[in-house]
Amino acid sequence: MMRAPSFVLALLFAQPLLAAELPQRMPAKGSIEVAFSPRDDAEGALLRTIEAARDAIYVQSYSFTSRPLAAALVAAAKRGVRVEVLADAQMNRRPKGNVLSRLVAAGIPVALETDYAAAHNKVMIIDPRGGRPAVATGSYNFTWSAANRNAENLLILRDNPVLAEAYLANWEQHRNRATAVDRNLEPVAK
Repeated sequence: MMRAPSFVLALLFAQPLLAAELPQRMPAKGSIEVAFSPRDDAEGALLRTIEAARDAIYVQSYSFTSRPLAAALVAAAKRGVRVEVLADAQMNRRPKGNVLSRLVAAGIPVALETDYAAAHNKVMIIDPRGGRPAVATGSYNFTWSAANRNAENLLILRDNPVLAEAYLANWEQHRNRATAVDRNLEPVAK
């Protein structure tokens, strides 16, 4: 009697795990701005994008230490833009060094993602349901090192509402599983 190799059995019994959604396809639309750090001013490109926001900014961050980006998000919130931040729990657990506690102190909701080995997204979704949506993504962490020492890339994809909605839906799924924190980065009771 021939026995199936163990990897075949594992595949057969793992069917629910393999039922992941296929990658989404959408039409190319809008414009693309690209920056490579440290050569280009990637942080400046993000700052200009934040300053142009009118309705909402949703952030996913692996590491967030950039004071200029934090200040721009606080300024956006003060002018009435809805700002919310998700961050990797391990990289941002301690208030020292990161800017998350500054954001919380300014009234910006911050939540930490704990379901993953690394919540490695680096995304800003700007005005996803507004007239001029933008999605900023790439390897670029929101840090001083990304701006000044690392080889990083940043894409700002503008005026593609379908893309912005896809990123927002993903952000919302992550937010639903994340834990809101206070200015000491301690969990907030629900």
